[in-house]
Amino acid sequence: MRSAATSILAALALLLPCTALPARAEPVHIVFDTDVGNDIDDALALALLHALADRGECDIIAVTITKDNRYSAPFVDIVDTFYGRGEIPVGVCRSGITPEDGSYTKAVATAADDGRPRYGHDLADGADAPGAVAVLRRALAAQPDGSVAAVQVGFSTNLANLLDSPADDYSPLDGMELVRRKVRLLSIMAGVFTSNPGDQAIGEYNVVNHLPAARKLFDTWPTDIVASGWEIGVALPYPAVSIERDYGYVPHHPIAEAYRAYQRMPYDRPTWDPTSALYAVRPDRGYFELSPPGRIVVDERGHTRFEEGPAGRHRYLRVPADGARVLEALQLLCSQPPRRQRGRGGAAIG
Repeated sequence: MRSAATSILAALALLLPCTALPARAEPVHIVFDTDVGNDIDDALALALLHALADRGECDIIAVTITKDNRYSAPFVDIVDTFYGRGEIPVGVCRSGITPEDGSYTKAVATAADDGRPRYGHDLADGADAPGAVAVLRRALAAQPDGSVAAVQVGFSTNLANLLDSPADDYSPLDGMELVRRKVRLLSIMAGVFTSNPGDQAIGEYNVVNHLPAARKLFDTWPTDIVASGWEIGVALPYPAVSIERDYGYVPHHPIAEAYRAYQRMPYDRPTWDPTSALYAVRPDRGYFELSPPGRIVVDERGHTRFEEGPAGRHRYLRVPADGARVLEALQLLCSQPPRRQRGRGGAAIG
């Protein structure tokens, strides 16, 4: 039997205005294009995206690779599987660009305990992975219009090739129109955008290693571009102490193991690639200021310059005034324990 007090409260509730909870934003659909194996920041960026996916902020729909090496795709599959998303499609290029073994991708991909692979994964060799353009076209075609953010943290090979792709079984649209229809933002780690003339003369690594593709991308990409330049990552070095203290919730962590294999510890590596991933998912959190709109031009030497203009669709990130806040966010996200960790053979263990 309901008490008189309960009845009164129920009646009052009917009279009070209904205040709806704010609707949860739809997760950002992410295409992650990376030269993983050339630098350790690619691995950190992938870990960060998985952390944001665990928080419901993004959905990683594809990972494509621009380093033409057999161990890059297995490493990505290991990380995806570790975070409980071994089903994410992985595509590769066969460009011949930077074919040498990456120190950490090989170390993690071949790690074993008592003769058994240390980390669960399906891809044993990049030769077994499909081509990147096919993976990109299939992933984009399945998404709602204007819902995808592309994160490019390597060479422009795959995305430039995507623009040139013809219609196929995945979509009747050619690559240019498919990108225009599905992608709202390209968040790219590329170039140098400082007022220091000496810095501006740097041929940034991601640009110069496949210069024709980079020039094509900035000239013809049909949606908004936000670039995180060389100076951003340099201002935000990832602390080695985080690797030593924050990843110990499992005996073997592929990101921590990769970091230790890349260079002799301890070292603080610039966070070039995680900044592009962070901005793509959280553009409105105030981590970075943006330049005015304009156009990014890549010259024949691989140097970038920014031409300001109100009609331009390009911007670049500026070094944050509160770098400590950004670096804290990067550490917390990169080291965040996975919601559904997987063990050997992909079996759930958490």
